[in-house]
Amino acid sequence: MEFQVKVLFITFALTVVMSLVIIPILRKLKVGQQERDDGPESHLKKQGTPTMGGIIIILSIIIICAFLYYYYTNITIETEVAKNILPLLAVSVGFGIIGFIDDFKKLVLKNTKGLSPKAKMIGLLLVAVAYSLFLTQVLKIGTDIYIPFIKQSITLPIWGYIPLAILVMLATTNAVNLTDGIDGLSSSVTTIIVTCLTVIAIIFNIKEVTLFGSCLSGACLGFLLFNLYPSKVMMGDTGSLCLGGSVAAMALYLKMPILLIIIALIPIIETLSVMIQVAYFKKTGKRIFKMAPLHHHFELSGWKENKIVSVFSIITLAVCIIGILSI
Repeated sequence: MEFQVKVLFITFALTVVMSLVIIPILRKLKVGQQERDDGPESHLKKQGTPTMGGIIIILSIIIICAFLYYYYTNITIETEVAKNILPLLAVSVGFGIIGFIDDFKKLVLKNTKGLSPKAKMIGLLLVAVAYSLFLTQVLKIGTDIYIPFIKQSITLPIWGYIPLAILVMLATTNAVNLTDGIDGLSSSVTTIIVTCLTVIAIIFNIKEVTLFGSCLSGACLGFLLFNLYPSKVMMGDTGSLCLGGSVAAMALYLKMPILLIIIALIPIIETLSVMIQVAYFKKTGKRIFKMAPLHHHFELSGWKENKIVSVFSIITLAVCIIGILSI
């Protein structure tokens, strides 16, 4: 446990240092946020804020995971732990790269459409399929899924498990991406969810998930220092897809994807608000929310960004405690 805490703080410190170096570079390269004309009027002042900051999180976890791989291969000689950190890292980086390509096309190449939805979905699908197959065919962790509150596992047939795992990964990345709409919201909520999954990994003594979660929590906290309102840097799709993929990968490794329904309540509600808004508008021509995702509705209702982040984070903390108790 002491070592995991050190990993968290070292990653935190590294992320802070890297932020101090990379943010000015992004600002110099004019990799700035492009606000939607139809978005909240208050967001127009954020135009030009350095974005694509998710590369800070990705670089930090790559460096620390490389150190962990060396440490557990050459010092403690726990090669299985070392090897099993890599697929978790690969998923995070894989999803992050897809987000980076999208951000790069929008912000650097000035292609407002970015990566086409079809190309983005194919990229995300390839990573999700690869990870699902790796879990079942290489790591052979089985196809059993833990049911919270009931506290029992059910074993799915392989043809049922693979589609479920892919759905969980795609849905989680999309949900975290939609949550990334105001300063510090996605990074705050995701940090709490990752910490929850890390605590569960400690309870079940799954060392590789504990280490990866500690690393990712440290990176998120370091990034959050610069992402809170008023944000000095935004994560972009680079960061949101990386974090969404990480959460899904950890939950699947722990055999607890259903737990995400509890602990990822805020990203789920954000996603549902968009779906409900679109469906209702198509049917009636009217809107249920002032704007979707839900955090924009509260903004237009007079809530300050810091209040939304605080309330959503408190809710996430509460449901994560419920999630831990449910196992």
